Amino acid sequence: MKFSLIVAVVVLALAQGSFAQDALNLDNLSQYFEDLKNKMPQDLGEIIRNPDLVNQARTFLEERKAQLEPLAVQIQEQLRAASTNMEEQLKPLATQLQPMFENLQKQVEAMVQTMRDQAAAIGN
Repeated sequence: MKFSLIVAVVVLALAQGSFAQDALNLDNLSQYFEDLKNKMPQDLGEIIRNPDLVNQARTFLEERKAQLEPLAVQIQEQLRAASTNMEEQLKPLATQLQPMFENLQKQVEAMVQTMRDQAAAIGN
């Protein structure tokens, strides 16, 4: 009985020490992240103000622009050709549809006039 009581006390003491160590580690970790949070803006500011980085970024952008300009010109030419082709195909269709739309407009106007006449007759 005494032996199990002693073992229980030792286990509790070890557990308490383990929890204390975990709390200390948690405090250290919290302090590390706090320091990192405070230091990060300073470090980033120094990196961004670095003239070499600015020059590298400028050079990178100029190189990519030079690579993409011919592609942009090619795409513009293809879009112009597609637009012209579409226009050539739609002009005859528009010419065919014009009389149909005019006829539809006359029919709608006639229906509206009929409804007006009927509404006037009902109103009198």
